[in-house]
Formats: sequence, structure tokens, C-alpha cells
Amino acid sequence: MSDRTSKPKKKRKKLSESSVAYLLIAPSLLLILVIAIWPVIQSFYFSLFDMRLNNPTKSEVHTSHMIDLHRYLDNYFLLEGAIDKELDKASGGNEETLNSVKQDLSTLDSSLLKDEEIKERYEIIDEKLMKFEKVGSKEKLVEVEKDRAEEIQVTLNDIKEKVNGLDELEDPKTVKGLSNALADSVIKPNFIGFDHYAKNLTDKRMWMSIWNTVVFTVVSVAIELVIGLMIALLINKAFFGRGLVRASILIPWAIPTVVAALMWKFLYDGQNGVVSKIFEEIGLIDRMATLLTTDSGAMFSVIFADVWKTTPYMALLLLAGLQTIPKSMYEAAAIDGANKWKQFITITLPLLKTSILVALLFRTLDAFRVFDLIYVLTGGGPANSTETISLLAYKVMIAQSNFGEGSALSVVVFICVAIISMIYISLLGRDLLDDKK
Repeated sequence: MSDRTSKPKKKRKKLSESSVAYLLIAPSLLLILVIAIWPVIQSFYFSLFDMRLNNPTKSEVHTSHMIDLHRYLDNYFLLEGAIDKELDKASGGNEETLNSVKQDLSTLDSSLLKDEEIKERYEIIDEKLMKFEKVGSKEKLVEVEKDRAEEIQVTLNDIKEKVNGLDELEDPKTVKGLSNALADSVIKPNFIGFDHYAKNLTDKRMWMSIWNTVVFTVVSVAIELVIGLMIALLINKAFFGRGLVRASILIPWAIPTVVAALMWKFLYDGQNGVVSKIFEEIGLIDRMATLLTTDSGAMFSVIFADVWKTTPYMALLLLAGLQTIPKSMYEAAAIDGANKWKQFITITLPLLKTSILVALLFRTLDAFRVFDLIYVLTGGGPANSTETISLLAYKVMIAQSNFGEGSALSVVVFICVAIISMIYISLLGRDLLDDKK
């Protein structure tokens, strides 16, 4: 029998506990990156550009000089046809100017066709337009050198000025509109760096919106914490009908925010509002219209409505914390002679610290990002006295179509939220991060 040399078995490498832990949380981290972090990165990227949705030359991110051949061809032939119609009925100075414009158009078109890349794309897009086919957003753009783009822009601006200076045209709106649209065929880079941030840091309106947001957040969350804790302590007691009381308390929180805001808008109405009438009767306000037409009245109104709606949520979170406190601790404290207030200070509050942190963190972040309640109830008025940073970002981005600056304001909101989270964790949540038990 021949001896067989036994080969040593390879030992399998075992992953460390930390490696296993990272592998287990990797899907969650990836999900957070996709859902939460990536939109912020995108917003920051867009904030570096002068993007305006109502401007065809700035509706997208552009990092180089380009010609929009779709816009150029779409308006070039229409303008040429409109000029021919005007020439049939023109006289005097108009005829001379129109011929000059037509000559400029022809010269420009010929110069474009001398570039092989432009000519190839030119013919493709022209054919698609003739067949009424869709032209791709990337297909219509052709990159050109800066000097060449500026040269073309000068020619287009000259044509625009000549046409706008004409009088007594048969169809002035069409001719002038086409020349204006043709002048937008050249697209310039819209990268502006941190200009949006520099502008906002010196903008009084942004700082006022942040101040309004802070006032709304601090006052509403503080009131909700106090009232929510009182409600949680009450419904934590055993009494007849406790289940019904718990369910009824959650009704305001279950109502959609937009519906609640509309409801409170009717209740605050200066002529027929029930709440405004009650406040006037008890002397809280001078007249019914004060609630929605004055700075302090409007801020009070949105805070009052928010407290009514979200206090049940705060109470629910605190109730969950109260139910984790053993009853035996209260019994032992009572035997030692501690009264109810002493028990609340020495037992309830310390053991409720984690629940209070979670409740405050959730509600503060939610209140700081408030949008729908104020948008429906006051619209940020009167005179922007209730305009929050989220509402300002919406107005700039959507209402004003300034997507770049709106993205910058969205990044500001994210930074503020991140700072709030770090403050809460550092001041109140150290015990949550301490793994040395």
C-alpha cells in the first residue's frame, strides 16, 4: 500500500461580529441612501446652477455652450415664411429691413451647415420635424465652442432687434415672437457655484422665514409636550371608558392636515368663524378679523391649529413610555412617604426621558418642516408673517419656477433639520448611544 500524504484542511475564515452586523444593516443603509440622502445630493447639485423652469435656455443643467437645433429649426423656417408674407405687403423702410433680416437668416443658416457635426444633426432633426416626430432632449443639443456660440448669439440678437424695431407689420405678434424665440436657440452654461447660497444668506426674507419657523416650532412643540404629557398621564390611569377616551383623543391627529387646515380656516373666519367669535367674546382678541389679518393673530392661529391636531400624537408617544414604567416603583415610593408630585419628579420624568426625547425629536423635525397647514390656512401671510422656510422654498421653486434657488433653500432646510437632530442626540440622547451598561 502506498502512503497517502494527508493534505491539511483549509480553515474557513469566520467573519467578525462587527462585519456580520454591517452586512445585516447594509440593506437598510442602502435604502436610506436612496430614499433620504440621494435627493439631498441632487438638490445640492441643482442648487449650483441657475435653473429656471420658465426659461427654455435654463430649464436644464448645462455645463457647456450648445445650440438647441430643435428650437432653431422650429422658429427659423416659420420666421422666414412670416417675413416673406410681410415682404409681399411691405413698403419703404420695412421692406429694406425685412430683406436685411432675411439675408442675415440665410447667412447664419449657411454658416451652421458648414460644421459637419451640426449639419448631420441638423438634417436628422429637420426630417423629424417634417414628419412631426418627437425630438429627444439630448438629440436636439449640439455642443459648440464658446467663441462660436457668442458669434451666433450676436447674429440672433441683431435679427431680434431689427424685427422688434419694425412698425406697421401685418402680423407683428407672430414675427416678433418668432424672432424672440429664435434668439433663445443658443444655450450658455448655467453653472453659478454657491451664488444662490450667498444671495440667501443676505436675504432678509429667508432669515425672517427661518425665524417664523423657529417661533412656530418652539412654541407649538413646547405646548404639545406639556398638554400631551398631561393627557398621557390621565389616560394611563385605569378608569371606566378609558378605551373610548383614548380613541376619541386620537381623532384630531387622524384627520388629514389639509382638511384640518381648511376646517380651522372657516372657524377663524372674520365674519362667520365660531372660534374667532368665542375669542372675541372672552376678550382674547379685539375683533374677529384679527386672527387672520394681523401678524401676531395669524401666528397664534397656525400654532393653535397645530397644537390641536398633533398633541394626540405627542400623548400617544408619551403614553407608550409611561406603560414601560413598573408600577412597583410607585408603590415602593408611596410606602417611603413620597407624594404624587415627588413620584412624578423622581420616577416618572427620569424613566420617561427616552420617550420624551423620541417625542420631541419627531415633533420638532415635523414642526420645522411644516408646510401644508400654513399653506392652506394663511398662505404665509399676512405680509409673510407666517411664511416658513419650507413654504418659501416651495414658492421660489414652484411658483417662481426658480428651481436652482429653490433647491438651495431645500438644502438649507436639510441642514437645519440635521443640526436639530444632532442637538437633541447630544443633549438628551447620550444614554441611547452609550453601550457601556
